[in-house]
Amino acid sequence: MTRRVVLATHNEHKVHELQQILGEVGVADDLEIVSMAAFPEVGEIPETSVTFVGNARLKAEHVARRTALPALADDSGLAVEVLGGSPGIFSARWSGLHAGEDLSRADRDRRNLQLLLDQLADIPDEHRQAAFRCAAVLAVPGGATVEVEGEVPGVIVREPLGDNGFGYDPIFVPDGGTRTMAQYTDVEKNAISHRGRAFRAMAPLLRAHLA
Repeated sequence: MTRRVVLATHNEHKVHELQQILGEVGVADDLEIVSMAAFPEVGEIPETSVTFVGNARLKAEHVARRTALPALADDSGLAVEVLGGSPGIFSARWSGLHAGEDLSRADRDRRNLQLLLDQLADIPDEHRQAAFRCAAVLAVPGGATVEVEGEVPGVIVREPLGDNGFGYDPIFVPDGGTRTMAQYTDVEKNAISHRGRAFRAMAPLLRAHLA
C-alpha cells in the first residue's frame, strides 16, 4: 500500500530532491511525497523557535495535525564559529527583512552573503570555520515525532565563487574540498549536503514509523 507523506514546503524542487534521496536508500517505492501545495488550507506556519530542530518540529506537527497525514519538515542554515553559531536560524534574513522592499530570493541571498563577508573581513583564514546544519522532523498523527540532524563542516572563503547554488553556497568550502558548494554539480552537492545527510538519517526511521 502506498503511503502519502506531506513535506512541509511549497518548493517542488525540495519534493523531487527528497524523492531522490529516499530512492537511493530504497525507501521511496511505497511512498508518495507531496508538498503543501496540495493542502492550501494549512496556511502559513510561524517559525518561532530559536533552534533548527524546534522550527522543523513546529512545521511537521502543524502539518500533521491539519492534514491528518504523516508530515516531514526541515530547517537549516549556516553556523559560523567566530560569530557564536550565527547566522543560524536567521540565515535567510541575516541582512534584515527590508520592510517595503519587494526583493527576489537572489537579491536577499546577495545581501545576506555580502553582510556576512563584511563581518568576517578582518578574521584570519584559520578562524573562518563554519558548518551548514539541517534538522529534519517526522510527525505521525497519533504517533511519534522523531528528529535527526545533518551537518557539513567547512570554512568561509573571502569572495563568492561558482554559480550553481544559492544562499551562502558561493562562500562555503566543505572540509577536505577545494571548491565552494556553488561549484559543485547538483549530484555532487546532494551527496554531501547537510539536508541530504539529515534525510538519509531519517529514511530508516520513516520506514519504521510508517510500517
